[in-house]
This record gives sequence, structure tokens and C-alpha cells, in this order.
Amino acid sequence: MDTLENIKQQIADNAVLLYMKGSPNAPQCGFSMRASQAMMACGKRFAYVDILANPDIRAELPKYANWPTFPQLWVKGELVGGCDIIMEMYENGELKTLVEEASAEGDE
Repeated sequence: MDTLENIKQQIADNAVLLYMKGSPNAPQCGFSMRASQAMMACGKRFAYVDILANPDIRAELPKYANWPTFPQLWVKGELVGGCDIIMEMYENGELKTLVEEASAEGDE
């Protein structure tokens, strides 16, 4: 499977997916740390991909997403955004609602 197909499959298979540097419990950059903490604070499980361990995804995803930076949050196949957007949505309560709705649909 080529990298682009792999990315599409990951996005399709996971209702909530965070592409980040490192893991939620061991983030490798400040932006990924803040984004993953906001995601964990929502109280729902989410998938993640460590782009540092997947340099092919790190190279291809920005072109596919038309979004140059990491982290990237994808919900139900749609790019939500990066750290600033995630934090803004977390602070105004939108992120929790979005993640809960996506998780509920994934459980059905």
C-alpha cells in the first residue's frame, strides 16, 4: 500500500485521529503536547499516528491535507485543523462536543 492510500485508510478507519509528533503520553513537541492534552481532556478515546516514526506520512500528509504543519486533527474524515484551532475549540467547548459526537457515531 502506498503512503497516500495508507493515509486515506487511517483517516477512514478512525472517527477521531490526531497526527502528531510523538504519542499523547510522550509528545515530542510543544504543539503536539498541547493538542494531545486538549484531546485527552475531552475524555474520549482517539487514534493517533506518530509522524516522527512515519517519515513517509510526515512528508505526504501536508500535501494531501493542504495543511503544512503538525499536529493535524481529523474527525470523521475531515481535517479540523492544527494546534491553534484545536486549542480554540477546546477552550470554547466545541472540541469536546465534536469528539463526543464522532465517538458516539463510531460506537453505533
